[in-house]
Amino acid sequence: METRVRVNKKGVIVIPKALREEIGLNEGDLVKMRVEGGKIVIERIDLWDRVWKCCKGSAEEAEKELDQEEEGFWERV
Repeated sequence: METRVRVNKKGVIVIPKALREEIGLNEGDLVKMRVEGGKIVIERIDLWDRVWKCCKGSAEEAEKELDQEEEGFWERV
């Protein structure tokens, strides 16, 4: 899907609903952005998937690990 959006003076853009739905992006989700070949690439970060792949304990342990991962992300931003 391709669409056009306007960038406001602070650099804010709105990702159209159809595009958000296409990649499963919801309010509060984290994304990573990079420049690739002169294009901006935005990818949804699935922290739950990362946690479940590395955690073999309980759901509580997985949630704790997810919280730590999210804290680390915000410290790097």
